[in-house]
Amino acid sequence: MDHVDLLVFGPHPDDLEIGLGGAVARHAAMGLRVGLCDLTAGEMGSNGTVEERLAEAEQARSVLGAAWRVNLRWPDRAIGSSEDHLRTAVELIRSARPRAVALPYWSDRHPDHVDASKILTDAVFNSGLRKYRAEGEPWRPDMTSYYFINESAQPSFVIDVTEHYDTKRRALACHASQFRPPAADAVSTRLTSPRFAQLIESRDAQFGALVGVAFAEGFIVREPLVRPHLLRDWALDSARTKDRR
Repeated sequence: MDHVDLLVFGPHPDDLEIGLGGAVARHAAMGLRVGLCDLTAGEMGSNGTVEERLAEAEQARSVLGAAWRVNLRWPDRAIGSSEDHLRTAVELIRSARPRAVALPYWSDRHPDHVDASKILTDAVFNSGLRKYRAEGEPWRPDMTSYYFINESAQPSFVIDVTEHYDTKRRALACHASQFRPPAADAVSTRLTSPRFAQLIESRDAQFGALVGVAFAEGFIVREPLVRPHLLRDWALDSARTKDRR
């Protein structure tokens, strides 16, 4: 597995697009290498086959500009049911050696999202343990952050994704089996309702409004963030420009 700057985990195909598709696109546009990992193929979903969902996920990867996307094929609705799950997550982290990882927020209406957050948090920690038995050299990312899928809370910080929001929309549109299922036997779900897309955009618009931009995605961290000063970056740049005069 090629090394990446950012590794993003999603419980099901389309979850990471919902939560931080804009941030993935922004990091890729900055020239950073981004790796994506879906834990399951979403085979318990009401619509779409496994083959469709895997193909849609790859299409979305290309749209977002990520370097690669893998699926660990853990069983849907049984995340963490095998001891192998923790080990395989650790081995992926050790192989990709990311500088930062993004995980699902630990509070969510979907039990799989909660279970994923717990086991992935353990995986990030165990990846750095020299005596934890898994393939690869020990590796601990510099930064672990959590993104929102269904639920949200007061974020620790937000990322302005305004310039990349159309890319997020196009990546989400790749998951047609979930949002606009063409199959004759498709059933109505929470995802197929137009209000679900409205829910995503209204959340990102709200986070954006808090910082004076059109769209932003929110993240939570469990440890304090270190800043070199109390000024906003633009204020510091302005002060430095003034001093040079």
